[in-house]
Amino acid sequence: MGKVTGFLEHERLEEPHEATEARKKHYREFYLRLADDAAGVQGARCMDCGIPFCQSGCPVNNIIPDWNDLVYRQDWKGAIDVLHSTNNFPEFTGRICPAPCEEACVLRINNDPVGIKSIEHAIADKAWEEGWVRPQRAAHPTGRRVAVVGSGPAGLACAQQLARAGHDVTVFEKSDRIGGLLRYGIPDFKLDKGVIDRRLDQLRAEGVKFRAAVCVGSAALPKGVGSDARETISAESLKNQFDAIVLAGGAEQPRDLPIPGRELGGVHFAMEFLPLQNKRVAGDTQVAELWANNKHVVIIGGGDTGSDCVGTSNRHGAKSVTQFEVLPMPPDVERNPVWPYWPTRLRTSSSHEEGVQRDWSIATKQFIGHQGEMSGKVKALRTVRLEWKDGKPMEVAGSEFEMPADLVLLAMGFISPLQSLLDELGVHKDARGNARAETEGPKAYATSVPKVFAAGDMRRGQSLVVWAIREGRQCARAVDEFLMGFSELPR
Repeated sequence: MGKVTGFLEHERLEEPHEATEARKKHYREFYLRLADDAAGVQGARCMDCGIPFCQSGCPVNNIIPDWNDLVYRQDWKGAIDVLHSTNNFPEFTGRICPAPCEEACVLRINNDPVGIKSIEHAIADKAWEEGWVRPQRAAHPTGRRVAVVGSGPAGLACAQQLARAGHDVTVFEKSDRIGGLLRYGIPDFKLDKGVIDRRLDQLRAEGVKFRAAVCVGSAALPKGVGSDARETISAESLKNQFDAIVLAGGAEQPRDLPIPGRELGGVHFAMEFLPLQNKRVAGDTQVAELWANNKHVVIIGGGDTGSDCVGTSNRHGAKSVTQFEVLPMPPDVERNPVWPYWPTRLRTSSSHEEGVQRDWSIATKQFIGHQGEMSGKVKALRTVRLEWKDGKPMEVAGSEFEMPADLVLLAMGFISPLQSLLDELGVHKDARGNARAETEGPKAYATSVPKVFAAGDMRRGQSLVVWAIREGRQCARAVDEFLMGFSELPR
């Protein structure tokens, strides 16, 4: 694939992007796609390796060598056709996927991998620029009605596939705009929301109906889970109105830190903080005043959500930004020591490059509040260093210290989807509180409740956008088979 000696002749190219100080002054995307010729050179680095481990490393099994070769030959129309055959939304994954395919690239064994993600980004954006992304309406309606609960990547992928099979699909979303965590969980500087909107226009043209600000389920939402719902619909009502239901919501229940001082003002879940800025960028004026400007910000949690808090806090104009992680610092290795599998190693995001003090093996023991006029507001964290032995943490004697903090953001991951909805439907759950459903066999993606299916984070727990797209596509085929007795949708 590509040029036979390309990997020997060409270096990996990084996508063009703004310098750190310039991009901190706005909320726009700052990574641009590769130029056509540069993407062709990157496609030339694909090795014709015989066994394309990149495909097995990719959760949607993108046919990566084929579109690398097509881009090398500048057949962009062919490339987007191949890319769309496995991935409904390559413009999303080309921007925000961590690229497990690149860790599985054969070239990764002893060199820089093929820039697969940057090529995917270029293909998708080129396709939109040329007007090649068009609605694909079903030839004949089936008369079957399907409700999809949740409008994130799993719900949207499932809805699009089912609409193309001819079903009447309605997507329910409790936020005021469609997109789920793509819309309100990912900052605009990583994923411009116009990228979502143009794809939603395609889905609407294919017949998908969207109902925003509608919460499915009658129970009150737990702390840390946002909602803009102006209307509620019971799970039972949904079952009566539709021939099948797909539960495709996110794993939205955040992990809390119940230590002394948790009730102090200024201690928030990350998902109380991040969506507000996305709403401001979207033009909303009635938004809660939760800002990081002129504050010492401490982020507890070292993952992607914490990184997003770093980038947003810096754009607000924080005095300082510190990120703590309870686990030990990962090894800073250049190559992949467990190829072709996903390695545990130090990762530095674009937000980290913009300014942050990172520290590992830190446990927070107490939130300390102000006294006097500012009583009730956080002013510092009491923390302790940890030593990890045999996978267990031990506090290091005499290592306690206080860290000034005017704003604390809890970004320690998400423990489960909303339990109230699963309970209201009577869906059996696994040990982690996810909807229990297999992914293979005649009952694939089917829950314990007749005609109710589950996909994405609702079924597998907190995961990647690309995994959500995979499960949404596969679930759509399972639903189509359930409704029609057979399916021509790809799996």
